Amino acid sequence: MDIEDLAERILSGERRALARGITLVESGRADHRAMARDLIERLRCAGREAMRIGLSGTPGVGKSTFIESFGMMLVAQGLRVAVLAVDPSSARSGGSILGDKTRMERLSRHPGAFIRPSPSQTHLGGVARRTREAIDLCEAAGYDVVLIETVGVGQSETVVAEMSDLFMLLLAPAGGDELQGVKRGIMETADMILVNKADGDLKSAATRTCADYAGALRLLRKRAQDPEGFPKALTVSAALENGLDSAWAEMRALQAWRRENGHFARRRAEQARFWFEAEVREGLLARLRREPVKGAMAALAARVEAGEITAAAAADELLATYLGESLPA
Repeated sequence: MDIEDLAERILSGERRALARGITLVESGRADHRAMARDLIERLRCAGREAMRIGLSGTPGVGKSTFIESFGMMLVAQGLRVAVLAVDPSSARSGGSILGDKTRMERLSRHPGAFIRPSPSQTHLGGVARRTREAIDLCEAAGYDVVLIETVGVGQSETVVAEMSDLFMLLLAPAGGDELQGVKRGIMETADMILVNKADGDLKSAATRTCADYAGALRLLRKRAQDPEGFPKALTVSAALENGLDSAWAEMRALQAWRRENGHFARRRAEQARFWFEAEVREGLLARLRREPVKGAMAALAARVEAGEITAAAAADELLATYLGESLPA
C-alpha cells in the first residue's frame, strides 16, 4: 500500500480513499498499525479541523433518524458531513449488526456526506477503539462536521465526550420517573439534551420531559466551559425535521463561545493527553496477550487457582519479570 498516495487522495476529499484509510486504522495487524500511524502523521500536517459532535442515547430513541435529518439539513447548507456510526457487534463474527447505511438511505446517497458504520467490538463506551483516528482522517478529507453516533449502552458512553467538541444526549418523551433512567455521569457530560419525537400525540409529553431535564440541568454544578444558559434541553422532531435549525444554532453559538474563551483549544489538548494515556494502557494490555507473557500469566493463574500463591504475589512476580517493576507496597 502506497501511504503517500493514499494520504494525497484523502486530502483531495476522495471518499473511496477515506474508506480505505479508515479500514487501515481499524485493523489490529502490527504492520497495518505501523502504516496507519504513518498515514495519520502525514495527514496531521494539513491542520484541518471539523466540528466534532458526539451523539448518545438509549436504543430506539431515534439517533439514526435524527442524524439523517440533521445531516441532510447541514449538507443543504453546503457543509460536508461525515458520520461515524458505531454499531453493536455480533458476538459470533464481530461484525456490525444494524448497518447504519441501510437506516440513513437519503444521507448515504448524498455526495456531500460520508457514512461509516463500525462494529463496537465490545469496546467500553460503545465507541470503536479507532474511531478517534477515523475522526482525524475525516477532518483531513475536508469534512466540516463529524457526527459520532454511539451504541447507547449506559454511563460508559461518556467516553465519547473524550473525542468530541460537543456532546449531545438524545432522549425520548417519557412519563413518571423518567429522570431515574438517566445516569448522573452522562447528564454531567452532556452539552445539550435533545428530546426527540416531539410531534403528534407525544408533543406535549416531550415538552414536559424537556422541562424536567432543564430543571435537572440547573441543579448540576456549573462547568467552566459553559456560557450562561448551558447545558440546555431542547425539543426536536427528527421525523418532521422540526427544531433542528434551532439546535444547530445553539451548537454553533456554544462552539464559538468556547473558541473565543480558550476552552476549545484547552479541551482538545486534554483529549490528546487522555488518548495518549489510553494508548499506553492498551499497549501494556496487548503485551499480556502475547507470548511469552501470555504463557507465564496462564501458569501463574493456575498456581493462584490451586492456592499455591496469592493473586497479589503472582501479579507482582509477573510485573517484576516482564516489566521490571513490582507492585507498590
